[in-house]
Amino acid sequence: MLKNRFFLLVIICLLGCASCSKYRKLLKGTDNEAKYKAALEYYEKKNYDRTLQLFEVMQAYYRTKPEGETISFLTAECYYNKQDYVIASGYYRRFVSRYPYSQHTEEAMYKSGICYYNISPKMTLDQSDSYMAISEFQNFIDAFPQSSLVPDANARIDTLRTKLEEKEYDICRLYFKMEEYQAAITSYEAFLKEHPMTKYREEILNNMVINYYRYAEKSVPSKQRERYELALEKYNTLCYVYPDSEYIAKLEPTVNKIMEKIEKIKSNTNTKK
Repeated sequence: MLKNRFFLLVIICLLGCASCSKYRKLLKGTDNEAKYKAALEYYEKKNYDRTLQLFEVMQAYYRTKPEGETISFLTAECYYNKQDYVIASGYYRRFVSRYPYSQHTEEAMYKSGICYYNISPKMTLDQSDSYMAISEFQNFIDAFPQSSLVPDANARIDTLRTKLEEKEYDICRLYFKMEEYQAAITSYEAFLKEHPMTKYREEILNNMVINYYRYAEKSVPSKQRERYELALEKYNTLCYVYPDSEYIAKLEPTVNKIMEKIEKIKSNTNTKK
């Protein structure tokens, strides 16, 4: 029994060595047609490393021939299947640039977006790859608006934009909690401009009332009235846009203080006159 297993292992090793020897001979040889055929066979067997090695040594020979298009596209596919997504996206984009009218151009543009989507990190990390994914998907949608893949691309864009929105709002929250008043105001205003339909709009208006009030309290007298009035302005906007908001009742004590402060400032101003 053990003897039979030993002989079987020896046969497997010999076959492996023979296969490697045959591959090395093919790789170093000058028969590009044989290399091309072997590369496609390796690709079908999902041996992407050998496929890529063969494609690399014969790219120059086939660049101006019909096979060059296949080599270019399958090179990107190999890296995609190996999950080397940044490299794959680069090859997909190179393919689209070289073969803009290919039957594979639609798929290449879509998969370039998928590559960056797959490496888009969690919300707390740098989101450069998320922005790249959105850009690649949008390029695809613009180029192929009737594609059956457009709904999927749009759904992925929405997912990425939600993540980016969450990250941006976390920064706003941080400034608010740290009582960095001017930074909080600037970030809230920028956030609302960038995301006018955000689900956080109601909460932001509430926080801006509180933030402007606290900011006014810490300000020099010459700046206080303006900041109290801005707090009231945000409160009025909250009441108008969200008349049933639970924040309205919670803000009433603060708003009453703001109105008293404004009246006092007005009174002091008139007295000085």
